[in-house]
Amino acid sequence: MKQINRSSGPVSQAAERAAGSRTFERFARVGYVASGIVHIVIGLIALQINAGGSGNADTSGAVAAVAEQPAGYALVWFCFLGCYALALFQLTRIFFAGQQLKDKELWKDRASNAGQVLVYGAIGTVFASFALGRGSNNGSSSSVSWTARLLAVPAGQWILGLTGLVVVGIGGYFIFKGATRRFRRNLTGVPGGLWAKAVDITGVAGFIAKGVSLGILGVLLTLAAVQADPEESTGLDGALHTLRDQPFGVVALAAVGVGLMLYGLYMGIIRARFAKL
Repeated sequence: MKQINRSSGPVSQAAERAAGSRTFERFARVGYVASGIVHIVIGLIALQINAGGSGNADTSGAVAAVAEQPAGYALVWFCFLGCYALALFQLTRIFFAGQQLKDKELWKDRASNAGQVLVYGAIGTVFASFALGRGSNNGSSSSVSWTARLLAVPAGQWILGLTGLVVVGIGGYFIFKGATRRFRRNLTGVPGGLWAKAVDITGVAGFIAKGVSLGILGVLLTLAAVQADPEESTGLDGALHTLRDQPFGVVALAAVGVGLMLYGLYMGIIRARFAKL
């Protein structure tokens, strides 16, 4: 297999050193902590909605709730920098890690890293907007707005429908990953005993709950495309409200809310500590 030229220039050498830096790796793990905080707060908001309260159960609503707490501004900055550090760390690994893998595994590893770059870059951007005083606790309206803009462009309806199907597929994969405990493959050095039990409880329940919420979100996106109605696309907050309005929805939303909180614990504690990086 062709190897990367490790003397291609000072920028490449600096990026390679960053990819192998233990200090950089430790700070990048803060990105998992930030994701955990977001999911715990979303789960709490979901339970609040389930009890008849109000709240915006998506990333912007969760970050807004964090920002409103004592020392919340400092925490928002900390999470913003941590998410970007993790996204940058994964970006360096696309080019400077896994060279010992075979071609198929190498490209699979790169695709996984690229996905994390997008995910944590997006979460970091939400934290950044609040850190810089530009955040808005109005995720559902934003989702409707960008959906309307997408539907207005040529082939936008097809793109939105395909996006919805992809999100449904991702949700299904999360459920599969939780049910089969494949999330264990992302971890290393987990002790036995209580730690192992905590991994299974938070991982299984958390991934399944995350998958259910993503699946509903994907269905809403697909419906918005089929009906050419941006009002059908209301983001994760709308997906959870839709779940509540179904038969036995109160029980289902309660389970998903608790599951999202467990997913947050998995991300913020277990993956932050034991993730393979």
